Amino acid sequence: MIDPEQFKILLPLACKWAEQQEESIQQKGNILTSSQINDATHVGVKHPEKVRLLQVPNIPIPDEPSLAVAAQATQLITANTAGLTLRYGIFIRSDCWNDRKLLIHELVHTSQYERLGGILPFLENYLSEVLSIGYPAAPMEQEAIKIAQEMTT
Repeated sequence: MIDPEQFKILLPLACKWAEQQEESIQQKGNILTSSQINDATHVGVKHPEKVRLLQVPNIPIPDEPSLAVAAQATQLITANTAGLTLRYGIFIRSDCWNDRKLLIHELVHTSQYERLGGILPFLENYLSEVLSIGYPAAPMEQEAIKIAQEMTT
């Protein structure tokens, strides 16, 4: 597992990677449709016009070896990962592209980024929860699961 010292080292690397990925998604991704904007607004996204979605065959794993190991150790990014939110950039795995429940889940994470004030505070909180409680039991993850479930049933 990742100890507090390792976390201090990994957090800035994770933030840099997240910023780079968000920028790439912003350049290549699709804007939200009107119904997706409605969902984003409903879950609390303040700026749905900034959100971009990028369809990918698999969610990318960081190139930085220590981040790649951490992502796999925490189960945050695996071959089964269907979506990943990096503030206003959202990766969606191709075979899940039309999965509304998944998108709502990821949009909840966008609202959490906004609520917490950006990439660093989000990752610091989210990753701390995952490391101390575990994924997917972490409260921020549970919030996304609960809201997506409520909106699609």
